[in-house]
Parts: sequence; structure tokens; C-alpha cells
Amino acid sequence: MLDNLTNSFKGMINKIKFYDDDKTLKKILVNLKKDLLKSDVHFKVCKDLILEIEQETRKEGIGKESFIKAIEKSLENAFKVSGNYGFVHSPKPPTIVLMMGLQGAGKTTTTMKLAHYLKQRNKKVLVSACDMQRLGAVEQLKQISEENEIDVYLEEDNKNIKQIAINSLKKAKEELYDVLLVDTAGRLAIDDELMKELNELKKAIKPDEQFYVADAMSGQDGVKTANTFNEKIGVSGVVLSKFDADTKGGVAISIAKQIGIPLRFIGTGEKVENLEVFLPERIIKRLIGLGDVEGLAEKVSLVMDEKKINQVTKKLKKGKFNFNDYLEQLESIKKIGNMSSILSMIPGASGLKDKLKNVDLENSKEILGMKAAIYSMTNKEKEDPSLLKNISRKKRIAKGAGIEVADVNRALKQFKQASKMAKKLASGGMKSMEQLMASMGGNGGSGFRG
Repeated sequence: MLDNLTNSFKGMINKIKFYDDDKTLKKILVNLKKDLLKSDVHFKVCKDLILEIEQETRKEGIGKESFIKAIEKSLENAFKVSGNYGFVHSPKPPTIVLMMGLQGAGKTTTTMKLAHYLKQRNKKVLVSACDMQRLGAVEQLKQISEENEIDVYLEEDNKNIKQIAINSLKKAKEELYDVLLVDTAGRLAIDDELMKELNELKKAIKPDEQFYVADAMSGQDGVKTANTFNEKIGVSGVVLSKFDADTKGGVAISIAKQIGIPLRFIGTGEKVENLEVFLPERIIKRLIGLGDVEGLAEKVSLVMDEKKINQVTKKLKKGKFNFNDYLEQLESIKKIGNMSSILSMIPGASGLKDKLKNVDLENSKEILGMKAAIYSMTNKEKEDPSLLKNISRKKRIAKGAGIEVADVNRALKQFKQASKMAKKLASGGMKSMEQLMASMGGNGGSGFRG
């Protein structure tokens, strides 16, 4: 979402790297101000940021390092407000969270993403379906819950949302749930009926948290709406939905600074696993192109335990990486997040986002063709890739997978490239992330015909 700002910051950093004088700094700050305003950063917030960056840069002496430090410090001041980040559990379970927001902001989807996030961390979660206003809201919850094995409390024939919430809380207590997420009704715009409804729910269930779901594409309107919810209901944290859907993203900088409410989570894609904790220092590093290795490591740890990672690393170093291992890695990678999100976390790889932004780690022809080829192999062939030099084996695999022999050859080539680059990565000598992504099927120019 912050691609424009990331490109702007990186461009300014490169300029001051070669021209570290007062004239260049002034010119850079003028251009940076324009880019911040274009990205929907509020003009007062923008003014404060530019002033802070200039002062901090001059204090340390004009240059690349001082400029980077000044940007980081200024953005920290904008993002960091009093309050918590991520999810904080109450001392006495269940932790009750009231999910609020306007229609179209992605509130229901975000609620299920949060439930999935907590479930991944071994928490027992119940979602209460209290959005009886929007047609299809309850059905949406049912569908996502069935697909991801998330518990949902429903009373489809009951229109009394206050009673539904009370009943769901009773169930959560009796059945020892760790968390109760209450999905509430939204409106196309703020009205007295909505505020009254939310206040009644708040009094009935006494939530530990009130999360406001803000559409990251809503710009300054989103900031104003969040402020109204805060004044009338009280907001303990903001979840930015659709963080990946737009290139502006000034609301992410403005909302904390202007209202004083911490951003708690960000939605980075359409899938239920695409939710991240908003940690200012990490987002800032990604924003200026320095990546987020810690965040990526945490994502990897959720889909692969340390023991498995060590096993794969040993096999890679010994050159014993096979198709079963490769298939397992493909399945693990798609669970980490979308390609754009992954690349933004890798230092120096953010420039590849445009090239690989359309790579679907689950449904691309390259990935599907590769999987089909592997599934058509015998167990011996999967364990020993060297057996696939035989043309008759390739023909059999191609026929079984519904692809051409040329596609099997391409799959073998990609496997060899991925094994080679992964071995370098495991040994600490990986130089080209672009090569690794291409070898994993990220090269859009080599598609399967099947």
C-alpha cells in the first residue's frame, strides 16, 4: 500500500547519498512534502514530519545516514502513541473485543482474520454474529468459519443483537473460550441509530477492547470517522483493512498522530491469514525499504517449526533436497502471505514488487503445473530427482499431469534452480533474491500450457 511513499523515501535517500549539501536537502524536503500530501497524509501531519526530518538531519550533519535516522525518528513520533499494539489478553478470560466500523470497510472479514490470527497462537476463539443489519453478513461468517474451523455463535432468527451478544458471552464463559470477538453492524455513514446500538452493546457485555476497522483507502474521511467513533463510543485500537489495495496510505501515518489511537493490526490481503500486528519500528523500516527480517521470521515460524527448518537446512547443505521437500516449501510459502507482503519484508527486495506483484503463490500456472508434475511422480522419483533424466519417465509424468514434456523439463529446471539458490541461502551466501523468486516459479515469462 505504501509503495509510493517507499519509492519516494528511497529516491530521496539515494539523492542525498551523492549530494549531501544544504541545497540538496531543501530540494529533497520540498519533493518529499509533495509526495506525502499526494499520499493523503494530512497537511498538518506532513508539515510536522518535514520540519522534524529537517531539524534532525541538520543536527547530525547532512548525509545519508543522518537523513535515514531523521526519517525513522520522525515517523516513530507520528506512529507511536500511548496504548497497546497487537492483541492484549485480559487477566480473566474471555477477552471481549467489540469490532466496529462502517459498511464496506471489511469489518466482518477483519474479525475472522483476527480470529484466525489468535487461533494460530493456540487461543480458543468464539465469534459472535451481531451484524443483523447487512444482508449476507451472517452467511459470510458461516462460510469463512467453516473453511477455517473457527467457532461462530449464531441466532439467525433473533434480531435482538444485545441478547445475542449476552448469550454468546455466556457461552464463551461456560465453554472456557480465551477470546470473544463481537462482529457488529455497520452503516454506510455514521448515524445516531448506529451509535446508540453500539453503546447498548458496550454496556451489556463490557468489552475489554473496542477495535475500529478503518478502510485504508478512505484517506482523511477515514481519520474523521475514526475520531467520531472514538468520541461517541471509545476506541482502544484501529485495524487498517485493505492495507495492500492502494498505493497512497497516508491514513496510516495520519490516524495515530491526529487522533492519538494506536494502530493495532493491518490487513495485507484478502485471505484469512493476511493480518499483521502493526509494530511502528518494523513498519517504518519497510516503509523506507529496509525490510522486516524479524517479522518474516515470525511468519515462517508459524508455518514451519524450528525442528523442521533445521532438517531442511541440513538436507539443503548436503544436497539431498527432493521434490517432497520442495512441495512442502511451496505449501508453506503460500501461508506466509502474498508476494508483495513477503518482498516488503526482505531488505533490498522491495524493488521486485512491481515485477512479481501478480504472482499467485497458490493458483499461478507455474505453481499449479509444478504441483501436478510432482503429484504424477512415483515415490522413488520424488525422493530421487536424478531418476528423471529418462525421457520415458518424463512422458509418463506429463501424461499424468495433463501437461507437455517441455513443461516437465521446465519444472525440473526450476526445481534445480530453487535447490541451488536455497542451498546458498541456507549457507548464508544468498546474493540474488530475484533469482530465488524466479526459480520458485515467480518468472511470469515461463508459464505452463496445461
